[in-house]
Amino acid sequence: MSGITALLGALSLIGFLAFLGGIGLVVVSASQGRPVRGGILLAVIGLVVGILFTVVSQGILVLQPAQIAVIFNQLTGDLETPRVSGTSIIIPGIQVPTIYPLQQQQYTMSRQSREGSLAGDDAVDARSVDGQVVRLDITVIFALNPDTINELHRRWQDRYVNDFIRPTVRGVTRDIVSDFRAEDIYGTGRTTMEEDMETALTTRFAEEGIILSDLLVRDITFSDEFTASIERAQIASQDAQQAELRVEQVRQEAEQRRAEAQGRRDAAILAAEGEAQAIVLRAQAEAEALRLVSEQIAANPLLIQYLYVQNLTDNVQLALVPSNTPFLFDVSGLLPNTDFTAPPVPTSNAPLVPTPTPTP
Repeated sequence: MSGITALLGALSLIGFLAFLGGIGLVVVSASQGRPVRGGILLAVIGLVVGILFTVVSQGILVLQPAQIAVIFNQLTGDLETPRVSGTSIIIPGIQVPTIYPLQQQQYTMSRQSREGSLAGDDAVDARSVDGQVVRLDITVIFALNPDTINELHRRWQDRYVNDFIRPTVRGVTRDIVSDFRAEDIYGTGRTTMEEDMETALTTRFAEEGIILSDLLVRDITFSDEFTASIERAQIASQDAQQAELRVEQVRQEAEQRRAEAQGRRDAAILAAEGEAQAIVLRAQAEAEALRLVSEQIAANPLLIQYLYVQNLTDNVQLALVPSNTPFLFDVSGLLPNTDFTAPPVPTSNAPLVPTPTPTP
């Protein structure tokens, strides 16, 4: 109650108390044979003041920031422009206000007796497309639309929670759940189901002048048999996934070994190719060396004799040459500065080749 209303109420009370005091004074004065004029005057003034301030207090409408008032005119039977927060003047007895809250409200339906808006088990029972019973604990958070408050009052008045919100939420929930399989609701399909429910309820609430702020599916329960079957299926799925992981691990290890073997094979092939190329290069080098030697021998026939002599050690005095040797050494030609005396030819089949003696 605002300060103005309280003040007017206090003045009205004082007026009625003065009225009663005047009546009492009249009675006392009359019983004592004294004039009753003062008591009558006090009673009249008190009555006027009491009635006046009572009427005035009833004609002042004070609304809080989160309130709105629907004004019904009893003379015309129409709904006037709603009064918003602040102080308004109305005609008592003609303009009848109905105050509605504008703050966020919530309504909960739960199987827990102490959590729901109604006592006892109030969860929403629904049936999935595959015939499984699904129980849902639901909370809706909503607010009244001030722009359409007259329409809400005309349709539902203050019965909008029990007569519209509760049955609408339960009905829409059952319709949406009936489009899903219980297994999907148990798993990833729950999010899609909640989104579909919120979309449908948002549209229905807006038609009645109510703004849906949020829909909370607080809990979903299934029958014991279905829950057990889902758990068994999940265990089997996890086992299958683990088996797939093991197979994949073995496959990766085999692939790694194959890659290693391929790497060793490639390395061996590269090594063999390198060795073969080296052999080819050596052979080509030797062939080229032989070609060059052949050219030099062809150009210098005595070169081989000179090389032979050069490779003899320093202390060789006598060399035996086979009788069938194809080489005849012209020592004097090889060593022009050496005095040479041919020794006697031995009687053996191998002729002796004189060893040159250096000239002192």
